[in-house]
Amino acid sequence: MVSAVFHAPLDSSADNTKTIAASALSTGAAAQKDAKPANPPAARPARDWGALSRALWLAVLPPVLGVALLVGLWALVASSTGGSIPSPHDTWLQAQEVFSDPFYRNGPNDQGVGWNVLASLQRVAVGFGLAALVGIPAGFAIGRFAFLARMFNPLISLLRPVSPLAWLPIGLLVFKGANPAAIWTIFICSIWPMVINTAVGVQRVPQDYLNVARVLNLSEWKVLTKILFPSVLPYMLTGVRLAVGTAWLVIVAAEMLTGGVGIGFWVWDEWNNLNVKNIIIAIFVIGIVGLLLELALVKLATAFTFEEVKT
Repeated sequence: MVSAVFHAPLDSSADNTKTIAASALSTGAAAQKDAKPANPPAARPARDWGALSRALWLAVLPPVLGVALLVGLWALVASSTGGSIPSPHDTWLQAQEVFSDPFYRNGPNDQGVGWNVLASLQRVAVGFGLAALVGIPAGFAIGRFAFLARMFNPLISLLRPVSPLAWLPIGLLVFKGANPAAIWTIFICSIWPMVINTAVGVQRVPQDYLNVARVLNLSEWKVLTKILFPSVLPYMLTGVRLAVGTAWLVIVAAEMLTGGVGIGFWVWDEWNNLNVKNIIIAIFVIGIVGLLLELALVKLATAFTFEEVKT
């Protein structure tokens, strides 16, 4: 009896506990089954291979067609001139021979195309560097001060249209040497784009910026480094790009007249030897080097400006 009195309620309580636990587990399982994740994982977008292939064709096909058109016209002209203009195939074979040893030296006037390109680039670098040292500060000064702008604008307008080769005899007269005369010619043709573009950039700085600098009583050095230079940088880099392109164009013509080592002299020397194949090779070399200079400056301008720079 005692056992019946005490054990009967315990068994009933245990059964109730089991029932409640089973109900809770089933309820939880149902809740987990019905519940949906709060942030379902985003589906990975499928690649549009058709669009990618079209973009690739649009990027590759036009240049290939342009080169094919050039080669086709070249072959047509070569066949119609009876061999006086070498064909693309003959020029390609000659180019393989030329570039098999581009850095040979058989004397001061017989050197490989590599040495000639390096000599021309050296002259361009020296003349362009001197022009940048003079032209960029001059552009800042002319753009900053109205008195200097009125003073130098007539001189720039008078001297800028002069052909760079017209300055070559002056360089020969003053410097008594072909190499410094060629550098002088590069300097005089490179300085104008940098002066003009830098001055225009300074003049287009918003007047509000300068008014704030005046209110804050900033020094001229602070105005130059904190306000003018960041605003003028895109204009200045544009002037640099134009100056390098002009310098590379002029050095070829200057070296034809002055002689010595250089890609321009190499063209003229090959003409004297009636080697038209090497002249055509030199034309392509000049174009490729100019293109590489342009691309390098575009990368530089893109790195230092917020705007997209286009060729």
